[in-house]
Amino acid sequence: MNGTPAPIRFGINLGFCTKRWVTPELWTGMVRERLGLDLVQFSFDLVDPMWPDAIVDRHAAEVRRAAEAAGITIHSAFIGLAHYSFNQLLHPDPAVRNYAEYWLGRAYRFAALAGIPRVGGPLGALAARLDGSEAEALDPADYAELVTRMHRLGERAAAEGLSELYVEPTPLRREWPWTIGQARQMMNDVADSAAPWRLCIDWGHATFAPLYGDVTDGMESWLRDLADVTTAVHIQQTDFAFDRHWDFTVPGKVEPLEAAALLRRTGTDTCPVFLEVFYPFEEDSRTILAALETSCARLKHALA
Repeated sequence: MNGTPAPIRFGINLGFCTKRWVTPELWTGMVRERLGLDLVQFSFDLVDPMWPDAIVDRHAAEVRRAAEAAGITIHSAFIGLAHYSFNQLLHPDPAVRNYAEYWLGRAYRFAALAGIPRVGGPLGALAARLDGSEAEALDPADYAELVTRMHRLGERAAAEGLSELYVEPTPLRREWPWTIGQARQMMNDVADSAAPWRLCIDWGHATFAPLYGDVTDGMESWLRDLADVTTAVHIQQTDFAFDRHWDFTVPGKVEPLEAAALLRRTGTDTCPVFLEVFYPFEEDSRTILAALETSCARLKHALA
């Protein structure tokens, strides 16, 4: 009644746990006890869905059990850096594209067993040209095939009982979609998918100056123009010069209170916001934990 806005749901993507807090007991304890969070986005850097069924099934059961015991909601699962490093659904070899589609189907299976209702991430990357130039548009035949695969994946996800699939736009011309217009077209073209496709907009991706030029209102344009098809947001500290994925102990151009105001102004404050940060493998874990504690406390305050 006093006009105070509702808190924005805040969680963390578990990509930072890679090669560190790799078991459900470790990451649930750390997320709950050290970071004070009860919402996460799982990363397939922690589980390879291509493991044999017996191993995948056991890990899925352990993830479900540990999250429930800790009172943690797993909102979604994202493909992780390991799978992202491949060209996936846009590889020049159709056999590799078929395998990438199969990999995603296996990811959906794991998610369903683990009680995770949504799966997503970037879809793939075109190969670079010999002269280093990059196309302004995806070849129409390649795009049509990608949409066909997305429809098949929607059917597979629906059969597994998933509620939503995600596309995460990235700041690369070789990945798709990389513009607001392309994202809108893609969402229109898969609007009848059996499991709905939605966008996860990333703060560092939408504000990448080498690709987009003046990014003063970059994030605002993405959120405002695609609010109706955006249902999750990644946040991190960045300088607009590269896709940094820094935490908020590092100086940068993202101010948490301004970010919260922007989410409310664009009507995307109903979307959960996930801190997505990555660290060098050689960085010590105590330093990372301290930085995460500071960053999460600052973001929780700003989004409350």
